[in-house]
Amino acid sequence: MTEAAQPARGAGAFSAFERMVALRYLRARRADGFVSVIAGFSFLGIMLGVATLIVVTSVMNGFHRELMDKIIGINGHAFLQAVESPFTDWDRVSAKTAKLPGVQLAIPMVEGAAGISTQFGQSGVLVRGVREKDLTRLPGVAGNVKSGALAGFDKAGGVAIGQRLAETLGVGVGDSVSLLIAKGVQTPFGVAPRIKAYKVVAIFSIGMSEFDSVFVYMPLTEAQLFFNRENEATVVEAFVTDPEKMDDFRINVEKSIDRPLIITDWRQRNKTFFDTLQVEKNILFIILALIVVVAAFNIISGLTMLVKDKTQDIAILRTMGATRGAILRVFLIIGASIGVVGTLAGFALGLALAKNLDTIRLGVNKLFDANLFPAEFYFLSRLPAIVDPREVTAIVVMTLTLAILASIYPAWKAASLDPIEALRHE
Repeated sequence: MTEAAQPARGAGAFSAFERMVALRYLRARRADGFVSVIAGFSFLGIMLGVATLIVVTSVMNGFHRELMDKIIGINGHAFLQAVESPFTDWDRVSAKTAKLPGVQLAIPMVEGAAGISTQFGQSGVLVRGVREKDLTRLPGVAGNVKSGALAGFDKAGGVAIGQRLAETLGVGVGDSVSLLIAKGVQTPFGVAPRIKAYKVVAIFSIGMSEFDSVFVYMPLTEAQLFFNRENEATVVEAFVTDPEKMDDFRINVEKSIDRPLIITDWRQRNKTFFDTLQVEKNILFIILALIVVVAAFNIISGLTMLVKDKTQDIAILRTMGATRGAILRVFLIIGASIGVVGTLAGFALGLALAKNLDTIRLGVNKLFDANLFPAEFYFLSRLPAIVDPREVTAIVVMTLTLAILASIYPAWKAASLDPIEALRHE
């Protein structure tokens, strides 16, 4: 017995002997098949939990990025509005703003709500008067023109409308639409509504259905006449290179432009929207993390049953010279192995699904003749997914930590067994 005990006593922490015993206990045999089934369910739970967390966080990141790019791509990052006096110096303000550090583009604009109609339909729209040189550089519109052209926009005197709005009104390039506002011409009998027909010169598709059905662009000078704002602008929109540094932009504007302005940015205008997305993401993460927690509890139950089943084996190993630490490490290896292999499998599966999510969606739609992601409800024309390495790392670390923690109690119980009492009960 002394010779047999010597290798166990001389073995180091997590030695080949301990790994060999752990591997033998992990193998399914007829006597302890039920324990192996629990270990299998633990593995599947961890794998599916990790994969689901990666996919869901990636989709939420994709939603956040796509919506931000599209909302900001057409609305700008910062908005400068005049106070105390009419905004007649918009040209000077926009020129100075464009020269500030980190500013990509500054666009003067006349903005107002209106009704739009044709013989086929009508809708409410947001009309924006912009210069041709600014419209052709506007991130959300430039490069997204589906029919017609923006060249000669100022001289054409027509309008550019979103694709969904064009479908609602039943018009194409070259057709006419009528714009109506309540406050038009001043008459002896009061203010009369103003209605005017414009030719559609371009149709664009931003990719966000809500915007494609609302925005109408017309030349700045025409918008000033239509909305009774001669030589005025209502706002100057600025696009910056780093949307997270809006405080620096505010400081630069206040230092450089010597006229009273109200400055708002994308965080204020869209705060509720993006806060809601973040809350949804956090709640989904917590709910789906429970899958991993349940799998960790399965590890506890599986190891506890394995310890009970292997009581005699543990007692024999102890009498042969295996230390409490060796027994503890054997069962830690078993639990950690389930966690590590399940996490790696879930990591690979999650990345594969996240990278090919839209392809999978299109395949499912084709296979079942369904529409799993209708653009009119979700605002986007495709299912976006962006994998964040930091979040994936956090998911992997969390899962491995839970698996190891779940293994500690059963391993400690195994190491605490009295070999003499265990053999006596057997």
